[in-house]
Amino acid sequence: MRASGQPLFYLLRISSLSHLLMPPRPRFDRRAPVRELPNINDRINYTQLRVVDADGSQLGVINREKALEIAKERELDLVLVSEKADPPVCRIMDYGKFKFEQEKKAKEAKKKSHQTEVKEVKMRYKIDSHDYQVRIGQAVRFLKAGDKVKCTVIFRGREIQHTSLAEQLLMRLAKDLEEQSETQQLPKREGRNMIMLLSPRKTPLAKEKDKTEGAANKPVRTIPAPVRLTQENET
Repeated sequence: MRASGQPLFYLLRISSLSHLLMPPRPRFDRRAPVRELPNINDRINYTQLRVVDADGSQLGVINREKALEIAKERELDLVLVSEKADPPVCRIMDYGKFKFEQEKKAKEAKKKSHQTEVKEVKMRYKIDSHDYQVRIGQAVRFLKAGDKVKCTVIFRGREIQHTSLAEQLLMRLAKDLEEQSETQQLPKREGRNMIMLLSPRKTPLAKEKDKTEGAANKPVRTIPAPVRLTQENET
């Protein structure tokens, strides 16, 4: 239905130009991404190269064709390792094996680089024995994974009056987890909660106990030391 006072040809004109007023639709680039190929063998474009042999010995500065010929005789690859040097440095090696070892090292480094997270274990100070053991199991699992554990006791209503019981519960939890954890933050009240922070134990507890027991069992000298005679005592 056309608006009153607007000629029909004017409305048709506007509708025919509407596609010019709208922004173009985004187009997806369906082309495959350009892969950066390694600088090995025939892809090396430098005429003079400083070449290192597969055993680490220096072959000196030789031309590209001679370096490729040596690598081919040894059934290995000529790999560019330092492009900014003058002349560029290449190494004769098994590139496939080298790439496999690099990927393996990267995977191992990624596994070891665990980002520590803070996991939370919540409970009430009136928790029963079964639920308490469940919280212990959760905390042990988090600590073994290398994460910190935030132990939280929640107060509801008038339970806020029993903060001492919540503190006793958290200290009991820290005692039960002392083989796997270290207390990073003692029980502390925050609003209507009381929290305690545990971190994974870095040194085994047995070694710490041995140190304390060794210090306690250290022999103490009970025989008095001999008295040194001075000139006054001699006289």
